[in-house]
Amino acid sequence: MKTYFRLLSFAKPIEKFAIPYIFYTLLYVIFSTSVLALLGPLLNTLFNVNDCGPEKPAKVSNQISTFDISGWFKYYLNDFILKHGQFGALIYVCAVIMFAVILGNLFRYLSQRTMENMRIHTLLRIRKAVFDNVMNLHLGYFSNERKGDIISKIASEVQTVQFTVTGTLQVIFKEPLLLIAYLVVLFSTSVKLTLISLLVIPVAGLIISRIVKKLRSQAVEAQNSYANMVSYLDEALSGIKIIKAFNATDFIIKRFDDENVRYSKIGKAMSRRQQLASPVSEALSIIMISFIVLYGGYLLFNNDSELTPGQFIAYIALFSQLMRPAKALGDAFSNIHTGLVAGERVLELIDEKSQITDAPNAVAVTEFNEGIHLNNVSFAYNERVVLKNINLTVPKGKTVALVGPSGGGKSTMMDLLPRFIEPKEGEILVDDKNIKDITATSLRALMGIVNQESILFNDTIFNNIAFGKTGVTQAEVEAAARIANAHNFIMDTENGYQTNIGDRGVKLSGGQRQRISIARAVLNNPPIMLLDEATSALDTESEKLVQDALNNLMKNRTSLIIAHRLSTIQNADIIVVLEEGRIVEQGSHTELMEHNGLYRKLIDMQTFNAD
Repeated sequence: MKTYFRLLSFAKPIEKFAIPYIFYTLLYVIFSTSVLALLGPLLNTLFNVNDCGPEKPAKVSNQISTFDISGWFKYYLNDFILKHGQFGALIYVCAVIMFAVILGNLFRYLSQRTMENMRIHTLLRIRKAVFDNVMNLHLGYFSNERKGDIISKIASEVQTVQFTVTGTLQVIFKEPLLLIAYLVVLFSTSVKLTLISLLVIPVAGLIISRIVKKLRSQAVEAQNSYANMVSYLDEALSGIKIIKAFNATDFIIKRFDDENVRYSKIGKAMSRRQQLASPVSEALSIIMISFIVLYGGYLLFNNDSELTPGQFIAYIALFSQLMRPAKALGDAFSNIHTGLVAGERVLELIDEKSQITDAPNAVAVTEFNEGIHLNNVSFAYNERVVLKNINLTVPKGKTVALVGPSGGGKSTMMDLLPRFIEPKEGEILVDDKNIKDITATSLRALMGIVNQESILFNDTIFNNIAFGKTGVTQAEVEAAARIANAHNFIMDTENGYQTNIGDRGVKLSGGQRQRISIARAVLNNPPIMLLDEATSALDTESEKLVQDALNNLMKNRTSLIIAHRLSTIQNADIIVVLEEGRIVEQGSHTELMEHNGLYRKLIDMQTFNAD
């Protein structure tokens, strides 16, 4: 129940929906129940079985209790029979029934519309909470989680949750109310018949509860399997070129198909249990009604004064309706298992605390005047230590290159600067201010980032360069593209700056994609540049164009670069050599070559690799 009420909190302000829903549902129950209750008088009128007729005067009105609705109806029915005959009374009964049906269905519609508004409102808030939290998680979280699992939680499981929460809330209020109303009318019609009838209901409930007992564990399996399928799909689409290059198509197809078959089997098993509940409950209801007919017929044949033939037929119709809310409650409790399992998974994502949050006293900065200092910085992914006691100064206006064997911690160190991840120990200062005391937004505004993989979006070239900014002019975008050596090839595309580049920039070459990324960084005009293997994946011709663009980009800026090619790093002001998370050498290219250490060895081998 804790999970359910936690999920229900996303429906706030719940009173905005609950109050009108309760009001409309109450009126719906009153009118829908009264329609069935009026069947008895209708049938009695048709078959001339009444407490009154031309020879029987109507009961005087002052003898009827104010709250005796049935008594008042009989009084007016008898009055109609006396004044207008049986056909006139029949018109009266039919008019009342039609009026009750119209009003009942009107209030039913209003209650359903209110609940649908609540459902959409809840879905909006849950999905927003999940996505907002995911966007604020640090990069380390995504290294340990499958993207497909995250997508599954945001897309499908949130949908399951909100249907469960609002649907169950609707059933839990409306169906018990209908049950109570039906029981009141049934008891008022025949106490004996109702007591006998209710003996069978607990048996039916026990049978149905045993059918749905295993649904919770199956729901967990189904959601995990679905998340795996989404992950496989994402990996297949993202790595389609590699899959084809390594002739791994059959392997990928089989992996997806196996999971698809597993998911289908779980779905079938769940469906069998869910769908069994309806026929079982229907069969039980028919059996119960048969017993009622037998017992009611016995009472009628023995002239039981409690029942008239019309009331007996109305009783059967009313009792058959009693099973509908009972079945709806059973279905709700079977479905809530699936919803709560999904809810727990969604709440895990909402409650994930690996966020980069601003300190209460954090300030916004707009200038960069001195430099960057890393003091005794250490970092670890879970138990694996990546950086150990790093001390480094990046002076303003200087270019600092990070080199070293793969896995040495270069990319991790770079990710620490814009607070994509947080150090476990030590501090990082920008202009003598701890970056934890600077708002993440303003800190990242000081930095431009170009990675080995060009992160582009399925949009126009213009929008990719202007990404994240508003009010950008065509002239500003073109100026940035010229600095990035991108303007000429952009103008050669079909629609120039309005050309759509496809998913992840698939319509462009690797060098073109990288120059678009550089143009985006240029447009941001940051004082600090972070370049992570920006040319490593390019051919020689593209590398020269991109390197020229990077040189333009780094002019008059503080730059931190990761590279493996000598041409990229030999002109750096400071070269920092990392090995196993430690700084083992530091100096200019000439100084390090003379030192004859790890740097000299790497230069000789020309095997600088990114993390």
